[in-house]
Amino acid sequence: MISAAEIRQSFLDFFAERDHKIVRSAPVVPQDDPTLLFTNAGMNQFKDVFLGTGTRPYKRAVDSQKCIRVSGKHNDLEEVGIDTYHHTLFEMMGNWSFGDYYKKEAIEWAWELLTKVWGLPKDRLYATVFREDDEAEALWKKVTDIAHGNIMRFDEKDNFWEMGETGPCGPCSELHIDLGEGCCDMQHIKGHVCNVNAGCSRYIELWNLVFIQYFRDGSGSLNPLPATHVDTGLGLERTVAVIQGKASNYDTDLFWPLIEETAKLSGMDPGNPELLPAFRVIADHVRALTFSITDGAIPSNEGRGYVLRRILRRGARYGRQLGMHEPFIYRLVPTLVDMLGKAYPEIGQRYEHAAHVIKNEEERFNDVLDRGIDIFEEMAGLTIKRGEKVISGENAFKLYDTYGFPLDLTQLIAREKGLSVDQQGFNDALESQRQRAREAGKFVLTEQGNWTVASVGKDSLFVGYDVFEIDTAIRKYRIDDEGVVTILLAETPFYAESGGQVGDQGEINGKDYKITVEDTQKLGDAYIHMGRFTEGDEITTTDVKAVLSQDRRMDIMRNHTATHLMHRALRAVLGDHVNQSGSLVDAERMRFDFTHFEAVTAEELLSVERQVNEKIRADLTLEKFVTSIDDAKQRGATALFGEKYGDEVRVVQIDDYSMELCGGTHIDRTGQIGFFRIIKEEGIAAGVRRIEAITGVEAEASVSAERSLLLQVSNLLKCRQDELPDKLAALLDERKHAEKILKKMRAEAHGNQAEYFMGRAIDIHGFKLVTAIVEGETVDAMRNLGDNIRNSIGSGVGVVGAVIGEKVNFLCVVTDDLIKERGLKAGDIVREIAKIAGGSGGGKPHQAMAGARHVDKLEDAMKASEGIINSLLE
Repeated sequence: MISAAEIRQSFLDFFAERDHKIVRSAPVVPQDDPTLLFTNAGMNQFKDVFLGTGTRPYKRAVDSQKCIRVSGKHNDLEEVGIDTYHHTLFEMMGNWSFGDYYKKEAIEWAWELLTKVWGLPKDRLYATVFREDDEAEALWKKVTDIAHGNIMRFDEKDNFWEMGETGPCGPCSELHIDLGEGCCDMQHIKGHVCNVNAGCSRYIELWNLVFIQYFRDGSGSLNPLPATHVDTGLGLERTVAVIQGKASNYDTDLFWPLIEETAKLSGMDPGNPELLPAFRVIADHVRALTFSITDGAIPSNEGRGYVLRRILRRGARYGRQLGMHEPFIYRLVPTLVDMLGKAYPEIGQRYEHAAHVIKNEEERFNDVLDRGIDIFEEMAGLTIKRGEKVISGENAFKLYDTYGFPLDLTQLIAREKGLSVDQQGFNDALESQRQRAREAGKFVLTEQGNWTVASVGKDSLFVGYDVFEIDTAIRKYRIDDEGVVTILLAETPFYAESGGQVGDQGEINGKDYKITVEDTQKLGDAYIHMGRFTEGDEITTTDVKAVLSQDRRMDIMRNHTATHLMHRALRAVLGDHVNQSGSLVDAERMRFDFTHFEAVTAEELLSVERQVNEKIRADLTLEKFVTSIDDAKQRGATALFGEKYGDEVRVVQIDDYSMELCGGTHIDRTGQIGFFRIIKEEGIAAGVRRIEAITGVEAEASVSAERSLLLQVSNLLKCRQDELPDKLAALLDERKHAEKILKKMRAEAHGNQAEYFMGRAIDIHGFKLVTAIVEGETVDAMRNLGDNIRNSIGSGVGVVGAVIGEKVNFLCVVTDDLIKERGLKAGDIVREIAKIAGGSGGGKPHQAMAGARHVDKLEDAMKASEGIINSLLE
């Protein structure tokens, strides 16, 4: 049987023989497209070519692109594991023409590869074309021997491709295969008729040939492009299943070894149809997790990190169906490396990091999963008891916020009980919690807008590695309603934000005007300068002088070179597992994210700092040169994982100490850095740490500020600076002793308070209810008072309310007999009380707390305690 690896390679070889450049897969985590969480199509890395903002040194390309579709328009997550052909991560093989060949060759070669090379049965293949594309239909009849009755026309929904609301677009032609009777997954649906584009699994789309020939403008009109392009996508997983004769993608060698390993780990049988979805989900999800983590993504609560967390927790939840309660997904990573490490070496190079991150996330989730499931069971039980079928959005949000349950996981376990979830209510609760700060004054670069052409010729020639000012010409510009000027220059010394280094600032000076440049960004290959007029109010001449803010640029270069030194020092001190996961270099400081599995000790940080400063004092020479990617790797240059590199790369070498691929700007000698200082180290995600550091004047100012602070402290404590540690230790001991005395006094006071409120208790249903509104208390003090009431009340419920800061706090305690015999729980009581004051909360049956926003509702909420308890007893 031909393997998936052989099928992938035969695709690449087929088009390489037809003068296509074999291009490496771009990272699945996009580095230069903020509109995407993940690379979701083969065309992503060529988007700039289609937009006309970038070029390539070749006109034909072929690749196999790793893609993830789990968010936005392309979201297949809920289908994964349920059917046989949807996945989170998949490989999209594609061939590309940039203004070269067009429909004839694309159609002819697709048919040749499928039928002559791979031997797929011609009578089971169907070609679809856009309803107005007479040319494509005629070519199918002319250059292939497909049965004419197997050519079908469809409308825009199925056969017209668009990048977005505006931009490049065009008709497409798809190839589908009929897998035969018995393969339909919709036979149980009344009225369903199997057919191409009917939504069933009998007719599977294999290949989409997109013919990009129009540009849709803001009015919706289609305008012919000056050059036409071909963009195709062939799903490897589906293709392998068809060629290998498998009924499911999961039965192929792209998934089955993972399913077998999962069976070994769990001791369960993948042949059991009830367990099969769990095996499929786990096999799929470990692929997406490993590829995305090795390309630089990390599970978190935001953006793509949250998507990864959802995927991992979904896989862990399905693992419970196979009896696996301990972390297990990470143990599948080596199997995946054995399967796909040759095609994608990056997963082999970073598999230990990926496995560690996955294991850490599994452990964190396992800590709360069982408790969360118990809470869900309580929620579901109450919902069913009330005769309802919907889990409230508030409860779903509690599971998310307190126990880390993604909404889709709550929906999954709800469906198992025949329930649904109030998704809008969940979204409302989530939105009310989020308060995101936005960068003030940050320019937003867009691809839309009308440009004024000032001169004709090549643009964006970057000369800023060696030149800080230059006489140049404006090629085109635009001025928006808020006075922001956007300019494209023929030559520019301004570095555009890239690779973690911020964009340059400075001035563009014309004859009668001056524009202060506040930011420089890249749009494809174009360098875009954004700023405002500080002299004049219109562009009157084309010829200008572009001048950098030189002091700012020098500070940036100091920090960037110091980042390279620190990266090397971290590997020397902590180990070769350290790799860069992200960075920010500006004029004030550097921020460096790196892979490491525990906090960096003070001694290790000091060692890194010393090593960097040693290299600064050695005044090492920097060499910057351009070479091929293969030559750079042979020389030992460090490439950043997840970064996209072309065939030629720029290398920055610091003597024999450090060598990295880097397009940023650097000083000439390390001595120009002056002084290096680490100011902060922290963890930002599982297996990822962050260091912030400063250099030069900023570092000197930091030392001076600390020296001044030490002097102030020593003066206040009336001791020498070298005596400060002993003096502070003595003061802390005194404070500890005073706190013990204070704690004892408070305990006595709380005992008196409890005795006072006990005297005001009321009897309900044969037990006592104590309510107490207190002032000037802390949360700990409320708990102490609650404990005293609970210990004194015999049988009963205590409710304490207090305003702390600008928030209402409630505490409820319940004695053990009422928990066991009457089913009362402190969490249920305090949650209902807090609702009256616009809050929520919960906790253990014997003691629970809640918070609320409306301070003026405190008394109303406390007065409602008796009624709430009555309702719960009923």
